[in-house]
Amino acid sequence: MSDPTNNDNAARVQEGWVQAPLARFLTPNVESVDVDPEQTYPTVGVLNRGRGMLYRDPVAGSSTSYKKLNRIGPGVLVYSRLKAFEGAITVTPDDLPESFASQEFPTFALASDVDPDFFRILTTTQRMWDALQGASKGMGGRRERVKPADFLNIVMDIPPLPVQERIVEVIGAVNDQIAALDTEAEALEGILESLRSDLPETDHQPIGDVLLGIDSGKSVQAGGEASAEDKYRILKLSAVQRGWFKPSEAKTLTEGAAFSPSHVVKNGDLLITRANTPERVGFVAVAKNVPEGTFMPDLIWRLRVDESRVSTDYLEHALSSRELRTRISGTSGGTSKSMVKINKRGFGTVRVPIPPLPEQSEYVRRCDAVVGGITATRAEEARLRKVRAVLLSGLLDRTIEIEPAALGV
Repeated sequence: MSDPTNNDNAARVQEGWVQAPLARFLTPNVESVDVDPEQTYPTVGVLNRGRGMLYRDPVAGSSTSYKKLNRIGPGVLVYSRLKAFEGAITVTPDDLPESFASQEFPTFALASDVDPDFFRILTTTQRMWDALQGASKGMGGRRERVKPADFLNIVMDIPPLPVQERIVEVIGAVNDQIAALDTEAEALEGILESLRSDLPETDHQPIGDVLLGIDSGKSVQAGGEASAEDKYRILKLSAVQRGWFKPSEAKTLTEGAAFSPSHVVKNGDLLITRANTPERVGFVAVAKNVPEGTFMPDLIWRLRVDESRVSTDYLEHALSSRELRTRISGTSGGTSKSMVKINKRGFGTVRVPIPPLPEQSEYVRRCDAVVGGITATRAEEARLRKVRAVLLSGLLDRTIEIEPAALGV
C-alpha cells in the first residue's frame, strides 16, 4: 500500500508547474568581445531541430569582418537569431571549451530552479520549435529573426525542479539506448566501408562501356517538404547518400504533368548526384521504397545499367568505395568551391573493375550482409526516437504522470 503522505507530496509538487514566459527562467548574459586581429577564435554554431552544438574551424581575427564576437560559455542557453525558426537552439555542454560566435547567437543564464539538462531536452521538442517559428519576424525566409526580447516572451509550461530532474532521468535512459544503437550502426558502417573498398582484382573498364545511357532530371520550382499525402514530389539531393537512398528527402510538387516518363523515379533505379559539394558529388544509390509520383531533379541522373555485364547492386557498392569515389570526384569541376559538377563525358571515362557476374554477386553478398545489420539497427534507433518523442510530449503535457525523484516514491 502506498504512503498517503508521499501521494499528497507528489500532488503538491505536480501542482507546482508554472505557465510563464521564458523570462521567468532565463536571463540574458551576452558577453561580447572586441575582435583582435592578432588572435584566433574557436567558433561554434547551433544545429537545427535541437541537435546541439556545431563546432566550426577556428577563425583568425585578421580574416573576419566581425568587429565583435559573443563569448559562448558552458551551461547556457544559446540560439541562432537567424535560424531560430528551424529550431536552432540548445543548452551548451558543461565541458564546452572557450568558444565564440557572431552576435547572431545570444546567450542566457538559467535560473536556480531550472535543471540545465531539462532545458536542453526542452529545446529538442516540436513545441519549442513551433514557438520559435511563431516568434520569427522579418521579410520572410532567411531574413527572419527571433529577437531576444521576443524569445523571452515565449510562454512555456515548466514543471518544478524535482519533476524536471525525473524527466531528465527518464528521457536520459532512452537517450542512452539511442546513443548505443547509433554507436553500433556507426561501427557497422565502418565495416561496410572496408568491404566496399575491397574491390575485386580484375581489369578496369570505363564505366561508360557498361551503361546503356544516362537519363537527366528536370529543373522545376518545388514547394516545401513532401508528405505522404502529396500526389507528386521531386527528390532533393540529400535523397541520394553514399550507397543509401532516402525517399523521404523530397519536396512537394503541385503539378506533375510537365514531366516525361523518363523523369519518373522507380524502384531499382541507380541514381547519382551530378552536382554537390566536392565531398558529396557523385554519390550513388539504388532507389528503394519509392512513392508513386516521385520525379528526378536536374541535379540527379539515372544510370541505365547493362545488366548482361554488370549488376546494379554491384555498381552501387563499388562506386561507393573510397577508390572509385576519388576517381568520380576527380572528374568534377566548377567555379564555386562549395558546388561542383560532373559531366556525362568525364564520368563515362571513370574506370571501374568489372569482374565476372558470379564474382560481382559474391562482392554484393558480403556488402549486403552488413547493410542488413545497419538497416535493422537504424530502424530500431528510429523507432526509439519516435518513442522518445511521444514519451516526452506526454510528460510535458502531463498526460503521462511521473513521480518526482526527490520524493523517493
